[in-house]
Formats: sequence, C-alpha cells, structure tokens
Amino acid sequence: MAISVFDLFKVGIGPSSSHTGGPMAAAHRFARGLRDDGLLQRTARVQAILYGSLGLTGKGHGSDKAVLLGLSGDKPETVDVEDIEPRLARMRADGTLTLFGSHPIPFV
Repeated sequence: MAISVFDLFKVGIGPSSSHTGGPMAAAHRFARGLRDDGLLQRTARVQAILYGSLGLTGKGHGSDKAVLLGLSGDKPETVDVEDIEPRLARMRADGTLTLFGSHPIPFV
C-alpha cells in the first residue's frame, strides 16, 4: 500500500488538525470494520482511550470530538464542519452515539 504526502498531511477540524485527523480516521475505520464484519448491530459499548499527546492534550485540541465523529461514520475529508457542534450537543443531550450512522448506543 503506497502512502503519499497528501495522506500524511491534511487539514482537519481544529484547533489542532494533527490531533483530529488521525483519531477521526481511526475511529471511522474501527466503526466501518464493525459494520463490514457484521458486528455493528451486536455492539453495545465502545470505549476509546487516547495515549501520548492525544491523551494528554487531546480534549483541548479536539481529539475527543474527532473520535466521536469518526465512530459516527464521519471522515476528516468529508465532515460538515458547520454541523459538528450541533451534532455533538445532540449526542450529549440524547445520551446516544449512533455508530457508523446506523446503530445507536449509549453515550456517557
């Protein structure tokens, strides 16, 4: 698999795209894998633990938001940045995260 410089450096949601692009892509890939493996509908709980600089400064840099959006099915290059905050507010208010856009699970 070839990786280009454009795969490595992308502008993402902020304030730190280096702390959001990778986590969102990884969370998206994880949720897509659940769907592709036929496990999405059987998933009752997901726990994400961020390490290193993502764990130490991630919340201030938006990594937590990026993971939630990625688990919801968004990708860094296509997420609607105008809709991010309202969607996150709905997740918190409803207490629900919809995995890969189709399977609701409790959100704490």
